[in-house]
Amino acid sequence: MSYERITVFCFAASYAVALGLELLHLLRPRPIHRLAALVFGGAGLLAHTLYLAAQQLPLSSRHGSLLFLAWIVAVFYLYGTLHHRRVAWGLFVLPLVLGLVCLGTLFDGDPGEEEGFWLSRLFAFQGDRFWGAVHGTLLLLAGVGICVGFVASVMYLVHARRLRAKTPPAEGMRLLSLERLEEMNRRAIVLAFPLLTGGVLVGMALMAQAASQLQGWTDPRVLTALVLWLVFAILLYLRYSLRVRGRRVALLTIVAFVLLVVTFAVPHTLSGGGTP
Repeated sequence: MSYERITVFCFAASYAVALGLELLHLLRPRPIHRLAALVFGGAGLLAHTLYLAAQQLPLSSRHGSLLFLAWIVAVFYLYGTLHHRRVAWGLFVLPLVLGLVCLGTLFDGDPGEEEGFWLSRLFAFQGDRFWGAVHGTLLLLAGVGICVGFVASVMYLVHARRLRAKTPPAEGMRLLSLERLEEMNRRAIVLAFPLLTGGVLVGMALMAQAASQLQGWTDPRVLTALVLWLVFAILLYLRYSLRVRGRRVALLTIVAFVLLVVTFAVPHTLSGGGTP
């Protein structure tokens, strides 16, 4: 089978079936449901990988950046499902994967997709295209950390609500403890912030060199990236200086995730770069 014949629908459908099986397992727990969900999720990840390898999408396109981000989150889903077998991992991660994939399909055919594969530019070590690929890669990796923090935050809020309602542990979905979820969120934030900072700094340098092509500080993606960095700085300040924990940190992480999605979805006036 030619890899070029694989479409977004192939892996999106597999992820959707896996999510449906996870919901079925929640309603009627059976080991076969979780196993089948893992098989369909793995098949979706394989098709997703082959699609990205065949299409060679650049990070400068919204279509490419969102599908790459969805792929890394799908890897996170598969790892988490295997590592935390009794936890309702897929119920929280698969909707995020599907959402990113569906959002990415809305931008199929972006002008940036004519620029070629971002990974080849990253290893070319030549000029602005290399630094554009570095910029895009740093922001993509920071996005992964934000997505992990988002999943941990949603799990935290759901688990905290279940505890307040005094729901018996044997009923409904199983989740990690609040302490482990808070630690997961903390690690994701700590890892994402330096990557985000590096991506923003490289992007500002590229923006200064290509000021004639860019709308400057009024560029939508520049504005959202700067606001995202500011939210992350506030998040770290609250977490480490004021010792704020729990629900407020989780809510602010969710706000950071929304800004991340907006940053990846808005158009960029600078052409020829590697921004995601």
